[in-house]
Amino acid sequence: MKLWHVPALVALLALAAGVVVAYPPPSRGSVSIPSIPHSRPTLLFVGDIMLSRSVGERMAALNDWQWPFGGIASVTQSANVAFANLETTISERGVKGGCGYCFRADPRALEGLSAAGFDVLSVANNHMWDYGPDAFADTLQYLAVNNISSVGGGRTLAEAQGPVMRTAGDVRVAYLAYTDLLPASACATVERAGVNCFDDARMRADIARARGMADVVVVSFHTGTEYKPEHNMVQERIYHAAVDAGADLVIGHHPHVVQDMEQYRTGWIVYSLGNFVFDQTFSVATMQGAMLEVVLQDKAVASVQLIPVTLSRDYRVSPVVR
Repeated sequence: MKLWHVPALVALLALAAGVVVAYPPPSRGSVSIPSIPHSRPTLLFVGDIMLSRSVGERMAALNDWQWPFGGIASVTQSANVAFANLETTISERGVKGGCGYCFRADPRALEGLSAAGFDVLSVANNHMWDYGPDAFADTLQYLAVNNISSVGGGRTLAEAQGPVMRTAGDVRVAYLAYTDLLPASACATVERAGVNCFDDARMRADIARARGMADVVVVSFHTGTEYKPEHNMVQERIYHAAVDAGADLVIGHHPHVVQDMEQYRTGWIVYSLGNFVFDQTFSVATMQGAMLEVVLQDKAVASVQLIPVTLSRDYRVSPVVR
């Protein structure tokens, strides 16, 4: 087992297996960088995207629904498959529930997600039921109309379980997504729409099934302790179990800050990619995040690289360069 505390990874690490991990330290400034072409297929993973509240107000004031992604779209577009956690419903309907912070984005925000090139978005998170079943149903529909696959939620349990299948070059990639942060009333059942809520035995069976359909299996998980830079033991137990069941990549969200990355057995785990687009301006850590770039070769993971990102105070995300 190899474990890295991400902020300490300031140099390129060459591993005996030929897998490379890089994470330059955050800088005060950031600039837009061009996409880096790859001859091999690439997958890209980013953190939490929230397009409601102050982010939504900023886009509306500018009448620019691509605003948050303007400094990074060339990077996200360059991946064969780009993935994120969608930390908001997208709807004009619904009734606010008992959430302390409730997120519902203007449907015009889909313009930015599409322009940035996102292909798969997880809806398995604690905000997907903020405005109830109507807003949830609208979110799934809006994503589908814009040719973005939703994973971790659906009209039935079978749909919520997935997997969502994508192709990167000649590599078949299966995506699964889970959360353990919602009440049972928001969880999908055989007869009811909802989110894919975590069950250990079912997750293992889902991964085994996906393993038979794909060359690379990705599990997204929404859990952990908010604002903590290191993962907790619940995360570790679940994420290790996912790799033990056959996952190649486990991507964590929810803490809103970047957490450590680990090579565990044959898999790679990023416990949290932090925020990608959010309005948590109260700390430096919540206005920084990371993207994970995965290069594929011979229908397997060949290399992984963490790329730091920073958010401006007006909610525009950019890659950090030294």
